[in-house]
Amino acid sequence: MIKSNTVGVGVGILIFNELNEILMGQRLNSLGAGGWSPPGGHLEFGETFEECAIREAFEETGLILSNPEFLALTNNIFQEESKHFIVIFMKATHPKDQIILHKEHHKTTEWKWFGLDDLPSNLFPPFQRILNDESYGFSLRT
Repeated sequence: MIKSNTVGVGVGILIFNELNEILMGQRLNSLGAGGWSPPGGHLEFGETFEECAIREAFEETGLILSNPEFLALTNNIFQEESKHFIVIFMKATHPKDQIILHKEHHKTTEWKWFGLDDLPSNLFPPFQRILNDESYGFSLRT
């Protein structure tokens, strides 16, 4: 659990399919509940960003990713919750021979594919920051 006077580090994984759609789930019972977000979670002690992306993607979707790459990071202050997170976004390609599982029902309602021009309106704020060009790194719109 992140204390209110510390900064947490999260990793989000933008998994793209062959149609350039992003895999997203609607968040439950956590920071940003109700918002749509890519798979992700907290960076654990000693992990690389790539290791965290691989672990979190597997824990949430059952997908075994290879070679996730850095995309961007966002600085996120949630005033009402007194939380501050740096979220590192990695990108990966959906392994074509693997089925997406809904492994953590307590964290997301489901997993769905969304095109960049057809994203839901209620996005998790750290992901929305990438779309608003309020991130450090690359933009998804370019």
